[in-house]
Formats: sequence, C-alpha cells, structure tokens
Amino acid sequence: MINEDAVNAFNNRLTANLNNIKTMTPAQLDRVKDIGSRAENLLKNKDFAQFVHSFKFEICDSLVDIKDHTAENNANRVALSNQLSGIDSFIASLQRAVYLKNRVVTQQTPVEPDTDN
Repeated sequence: MINEDAVNAFNNRLTANLNNIKTMTPAQLDRVKDIGSRAENLLKNKDFAQFVHSFKFEICDSLVDIKDHTAENNANRVALSNQLSGIDSFIASLQRAVYLKNRVVTQQTPVEPDTDN
C-alpha cells in the first residue's frame, strides 16, 4: 500500500517551469528558491558527488564484465544503461531546480536605472 506521506508529497509537489514562474504566487516563488538552494547544496556537496561517481563507475564496471551477447546479457546491458540514464536524469533535475531558482532570483531583482546619462 502507498504511504500517506508519499501521497501528500505527490499532491503538494511544485511543478515549476519557465512558462509558469511569472504567474506564481510569492509563496510558490519562495518554494522554488528553497528547492533550488537545497538542490544547489547537494550538487556542491563533495561527498554526494563522490557517491554518484562511484555508483556510475560500478555500473560501468558491470557493463565491462558482460562478455557474451546472449539475450539475458543483452537485457542486463539495457538494465545497466537505464540505471546510468536514471542517475543522469536525477542530476539534471537538480540542475534544473538550480536554474529555476536563479531565474526567479533574477526576475525578483530590481533593475537599477542608468544614471550615467
């Protein structure tokens, strides 16, 4: 059975993109900035990066260890490739959250008038 917390997290998730950040409420924009800051902290965390790279290297080692071209081995190659793709997609989602945060911050930063003229 699905945990109630998982259902609540799914129902309360923030779906932000470049098309809707201009129409978001201030509370939603604050959430975008908070999520982006947490994603940025993860991306800058050296321990996190080490574990991600170690995981990717383990998958690559597993791919190299497959020598035959049987149906089972080919299925294993596909599964391992999907794992690599999944971790890359996860990292891309973190980068997207940071990008959206930066866009919101840029959007909220007032532009100072040019007084040199």
